[in-house]
Amino acid sequence: MKSKPFFVILGAVLIGLTGAVWAQRAVDNPDWKEVDVPPPPAFDSNKLIAFDVSPNASLVYGVDPASIRISNSDSVVRYVMVATSASGAKNVMYEGIRCATGEFKTYARYSSNGRWRMVANAEWRSLFDGASSRHALQFAKAAACDNAAPASSVQAIVSRLNGQN
Repeated sequence: MKSKPFFVILGAVLIGLTGAVWAQRAVDNPDWKEVDVPPPPAFDSNKLIAFDVSPNASLVYGVDPASIRISNSDSVVRYVMVATSASGAKNVMYEGIRCATGEFKTYARYSSNGRWRMVANAEWRSLFDGASSRHALQFAKAAACDNAAPASSVQAIVSRLNGQN
């Protein structure tokens, strides 16, 4: 079966091109400025909409739909993401996705004492950097972005997450 390595290589090339095409479409606007980021919103772990990140993921990822915002000023989709382990431990992050450039940023993390802790020197990172960005990439692809633009509305994001689109 000599064709199997060919398809593996073809698949790897296509996955690489997906990131390259996204980035090429997104010629960065040199005048773009991020707005003052709103404080992390309240969230409800009981109302999360879960979505698949990877078949081998040891964590279950979900977004609180009430936390999703699309900024008209800077086109960033901001949300609260919750990663839950099999034992029930939660890692909660306040993040943003910049669809135009294929990047995401973690603004804050929720601590065990029930308070948000802002990330010092938070920076935009590529959605295609690997394991640490996989959840954001899947959220962008599944719901938050229409290619290099943010989804048309929060309701559109919620509908996609619920499998209605």
